[in-house]
Amino acid sequence: MEFKEKLKRYQDNVNLELEKYVRKNKCLEEILNQSMEYSLMAGGKRLRPILVLATYNLVTGNEEFSKCMPYAVAIEMVHNFSLIHDDLPAIDNDDFRHGKLTNHKKYNEATAILAGDGLLNNAYMVISEDFKNNIDIEKIKVFNEFSQAVDRMIAGEYVDTEYEGKKITIKDLEYIHANKTGSLLTLCVRMGAILGGATESELENLTKYSKNIGLAFQVKDDILSEEGNEGELGKPVGNDKEMGKCTYVSQYGLQGAKDILDTLVEDAISCLKVYGEKAAFLKGIAIYIKNRNK
Repeated sequence: MEFKEKLKRYQDNVNLELEKYVRKNKCLEEILNQSMEYSLMAGGKRLRPILVLATYNLVTGNEEFSKCMPYAVAIEMVHNFSLIHDDLPAIDNDDFRHGKLTNHKKYNEATAILAGDGLLNNAYMVISEDFKNNIDIEKIKVFNEFSQAVDRMIAGEYVDTEYEGKKITIKDLEYIHANKTGSLLTLCVRMGAILGGATESELENLTKYSKNIGLAFQVKDDILSEEGNEGELGKPVGNDKEMGKCTYVSQYGLQGAKDILDTLVEDAISCLKVYGEKAAFLKGIAIYIKNRNK
């Protein structure tokens, strides 16, 4: 199956699963539930849950995803929690996301904050429900890594916000993005690998792959913020520069950032050589991150 077809199949599977967690009942908090649904089902690439499923498939050869699907769903909930809060006036103050009004613009700031909180809590509810059904040492390990990665994502977001407009070192920049963006992407790959019973050698290789694509994703974001198409991105271009954010473009220049992106993607792909053609889809993900326009 061609990469785009397989990507679409994964996205459809994830969307169908996420629909199961949308609350449609009439209740006093109905608007809050609508706000959570608005962001969770707004679209997006579904890259994080797809990485969980694709890595599980690579390690096991199995396309029956019941063991790892709750964790794929949970990580997408966490991701959308982070986007809602990232867009808030106190942080990035963005008006659009995926070509639609951001959550606080569609509803209001208080509702958006609580919708983000709700999605974060729902992620842990999904995992705890899975624990009730069947718990093993692999799931406990994954849950531990899940909690730590969320912690690191929040820390990275804080440092990024706190140092806005200030001069920082390359080391600081790498720290921000390894945590803010990279922690969840690394988690996704490691969750799929651990739940699939990967060996230590496999886990080491796949972790290297994930760290490379995690940083590549952020570098590409920085490039798109500089030269992306606003219509394709679904949000304004140039915000990073206006807010004085330190990015790979501001530190290395546009071409320098593109050279770093090329190297990161090449290094990610080299980590998959041991798998041969079985890793074609994960290689495709690395190339997709490099070539994406949104």
